[in-house]
Amino acid sequence: MANRKLIGGITAGLLVLGGAGTACDDIDTPAVGTPGTSTSTSTTAGSGEGKAPTGTGTETGTGTVPDSTGMGLQAAQDTAQEAGFYSLTSHDALGRGRMQAFDRNWKVCSQNVTAGKTVSTDTELDFGAVKLEEDCPAEDQSAPSAASGTMPDLKGKSVKAARSALDSGTSITVTDASGDGRFVLVESNWQVCTQTPEAGAKSDGPSVEFTAVKFDESCP
Repeated sequence: MANRKLIGGITAGLLVLGGAGTACDDIDTPAVGTPGTSTSTSTTAGSGEGKAPTGTGTETGTGTVPDSTGMGLQAAQDTAQEAGFYSLTSHDALGRGRMQAFDRNWKVCSQNVTAGKTVSTDTELDFGAVKLEEDCPAEDQSAPSAASGTMPDLKGKSVKAARSALDSGTSITVTDASGDGRFVLVESNWQVCTQTPEAGAKSDGPSVEFTAVKFDESCP
């Protein structure tokens, strides 16, 4: 008889513990992706990192393009997002082909859509930018391009931009114009001093030669 009471007591205790465990599970482990109260979607200004907010389900509207000239590139992007624009890009306003890897190191010189204009919010805004310590050019310096079969004038352009202007199959040799024998590693930091063939010559040859110095140096 005593054994039956003992077994019954153990069984009851296990049932109580099991029920408590289930209650704890219901409180501490809600279903993944299910909010504890209500479901809402919000977008924090400047947090989109150039991407449209997801999950809103709203249709594209219109917005007024802010004036971003003179602003830091990161601040310009944040301001554009606050105005509803999330398709954002930027380019080197000096035409050197540099990437804006760290937005906070760059400032906006120009924008492709006039400030104050009302356009669709899916319009791409393109900012022309230079580094913080650099002066903005009077106008964007476009990357050079080669006319059909003709060598473009690449003097003063970055070696990177010059390379991009030529056919991908062209063999390009770059040497240090200072005579110091330095290696041209970061091509966007070097400017072309001389080119062979010369500008206007036929560019159907298999090779092109450049001499170059760094942008803070003068060509000899």
